[in-house]
Amino acid sequence: MPTRILNVVTNVGHYDDPQHPTGLWLSELTHAWHVFGEHGFEQTLVSPAGGVVPLEPRALKFPNYDKTAKAWRADPAKMALLQNTRRPDEIDSADYDAIYFTGGHAVMYDFLDSDGLQRITREIWERGGVVSSVCHGYCGLLNTRLSDGSYLIAGKKMTGFAWREEKLARVDKLVPYNAEEAAKQRGALYEKARLPFVSYAVVDGKLVTGQNPGSAKETAEKVAALL
Repeated sequence: MPTRILNVVTNVGHYDDPQHPTGLWLSELTHAWHVFGEHGFEQTLVSPAGGVVPLEPRALKFPNYDKTAKAWRADPAKMALLQNTRRPDEIDSADYDAIYFTGGHAVMYDFLDSDGLQRITREIWERGGVVSSVCHGYCGLLNTRLSDGSYLIAGKKMTGFAWREEKLARVDKLVPYNAEEAAKQRGALYEKARLPFVSYAVVDGKLVTGQNPGSAKETAEKVAALL
């Protein structure tokens, strides 16, 4: 049986204020997809509601828009994948060895309380699979509880987009909550790099987390190493 990865993407296209668009930070998907593909892993896209995935406009500009993201957008088959993602209720977690939550500020809205994503994550984790996220993807882990009622991230070393980075990106007034603080409140042993926006990934057992968009490749490589 081939190793199989479930990549989680967003359905949200704007902040609370519709005048401010957001969406999937494309390179956070493409960097990981490339790494997983090089290892021969089979990959599936799932989103909280299924269907279309909007793209974060800022991720499509230099320096965020790199060769993997450009190649994805130039490939009609790849772009079609973002038009027809699967819903959580269409996913059997037993088919997957790992789950990888992509980011972009959009995920702060639809990852946080997705019962379907929480079910899949819990089942993969409790079966000994790998749970991973990059950047804001950790919002999908914040409210995920295990069968015993405890938070999955409680007592675990992890990282994710830092509040300092929200301020530097000038979106601290737009985001619906402080994800870094929320992780700490749930008992996570949150870490971050000394400098903002540099690649930083943390492994704690079968939990792998990356801090920001620049961490996607490193995060995926650490997931692949575990698999």
